[in-house]
Amino acid sequence: MAPGHVPTPARIALVAFPGVRAFDVSVITEVWGVDRTDRGVPPFDLRRTAADPAPIPLRGGLSLAPDRTLAWLNRADLIVVPGLDDHLTPAPAPVLDALRRAHARSTPIAALCGGAFTLAQAGLLDGRRAVTHWNLTDLLRAHHPRVTVVPDALFLHDDNIWTSAGTAAGIDLCLHLVRKTHGAEAAAAIARSMVTAPFRTGTQAQFIEHPTPHTDRDADTLAAVRAYALTHLAEPHTVAGLAARADMSPRSFARHFQATTGTTPLRWLITQRIAAAQRLLERTDLPLPEVARRTGFGSEITMRQHFATHLATSPRDYRLAFRHTQDQREVDMVLPHP
Repeated sequence: MAPGHVPTPARIALVAFPGVRAFDVSVITEVWGVDRTDRGVPPFDLRRTAADPAPIPLRGGLSLAPDRTLAWLNRADLIVVPGLDDHLTPAPAPVLDALRRAHARSTPIAALCGGAFTLAQAGLLDGRRAVTHWNLTDLLRAHHPRVTVVPDALFLHDDNIWTSAGTAAGIDLCLHLVRKTHGAEAAAAIARSMVTAPFRTGTQAQFIEHPTPHTDRDADTLAAVRAYALTHLAEPHTVAGLAARADMSPRSFARHFQATTGTTPLRWLITQRIAAAQRLLERTDLPLPEVARRTGFGSEITMRQHFATHLATSPRDYRLAFRHTQDQREVDMVLPHP
């Protein structure tokens, strides 16, 4: 890109109609509707699309003013559907038709929480895997039996369609989509401004029991172990070694770790190593073997295998895609725009 070039903003379409949840609308707006280019985040063009321009009432005395019709979905790079206050709310026929046409064009579509019901109404989840809030899985199965409902995941992807569990999982999915398209640094910058966790995997369990005072103490111990592992990622870690640091047996440690975090110690460690490797690939010119060593993968081959499994790309291709983006952000931040 030429110096001073202003990158074309990614076009995000929020699909709205009466009955959508104000919280999900706010999440989508907070992730893609705030200008954070001064913090290295790429520009986004978020549009509120609807079947007609009339204000849409939201629960709590709020309203949403559409600024584009559904025709704008033809231009969108990503379409996001909020959840619903009443999960059986029928979506307007023009909305369902527009979503079907968008999917036929291979435009990525993401639904937050009960937004899966809207996609199911459109027939887009027939024969596909989908997730929704853990308390709605039976309802989704009952009303849309052709959908393969996954009961215990934060978010998942099937055939260019993303679905997520409830509330906070919608934030996780939105940040994941930013990370997937614009890199870990952009997603982390947005997460920092939202004061939320920058990285939770889609396979992490939705529901974690509220801790009792005893397990509160265990959670504090486990948090200290996780902090230690994060500051010593280059070192080899085993469940037995981490358990010893927590003064627990390996079996007890693994059980408490999963109850607290929703995932296993080794899965958690792998996702943290991948995230750390992404940051180094974006920020530095370190050779790939050194990136692998610093993040605890041990070898470039092992790191490449995990990138292929979890990110469907290689470390080299990831660097080519996102280091260029990072370099351009830095140019855009220091050079005046014409």
